Amino acid sequence: MVDVHENCKIVRDRVARAAAKAGRDPADISVVAVTKTRSAAEVEAVISAGCDQVGENRIQEAESKKGAVSGAAGWHLVGHLQTNKAKRAVALFDLVQSVDSVRIAAALNGHAAAAGRVLDVLLQINTSGAAQQSGISPEEADSVAGEVREMSHLRLRGLMTIGAFVEDESVVRGGFARLRSLRDELIAADRVAAPELQYLSMGMSGDFELAIDEGSNMVRLGTTIFGPRT
Repeated sequence: MVDVHENCKIVRDRVARAAAKAGRDPADISVVAVTKTRSAAEVEAVISAGCDQVGENRIQEAESKKGAVSGAAGWHLVGHLQTNKAKRAVALFDLVQSVDSVRIAAALNGHAAAAGRVLDVLLQINTSGAAQQSGISPEEADSVAGEVREMSHLRLRGLMTIGAFVEDESVVRGGFARLRSLRDELIAADRVAAPELQYLSMGMSGDFELAIDEGSNMVRLGTTIFGPRT
């Protein structure tokens, strides 16, 4: 049986080493435990181990688990969202990381307005250019960010990307560096105030140390914490 508490400790140590190598404070880097296919008991275990940010890929899974979890945590949607599920996403999540179009943003904004809340969101950017990955192209990021900024019930908190699935480390790094540059360009263009555009969510179990070296302050880890899916 996987020892989630021990794995969380190992993750914190690895994050700390990667941050130190990059000359950064490990306290500035959030770990989101991605709980896709994991049970409510496993979610409870990771929260009790000190990881208080939980990421889910699917609306249905979050609905089935969240009510069964008593531990306090921030819930993030990290998977692709369809517009017909936006209302459920607003009800379930504290942060939607996977806003990949103006259409999705508008749907979330409308449902957040109806719920009387302001929802934190990240724009998902496809920095790898891979056709199978969701995300806004880097070239569209400025215009989309400008439109989202005008939506009164969304708060744009940063950018998210998925690293390229290739062996060449320089290619993986290049995608992460591109996201960091886009963040800086948005701030320079006054699309979003620097204190609001807080998060660079990049890095998963296979590449999070590279991502931290390139500026990530939010990593999304599943198998590193929970072990391989069965």
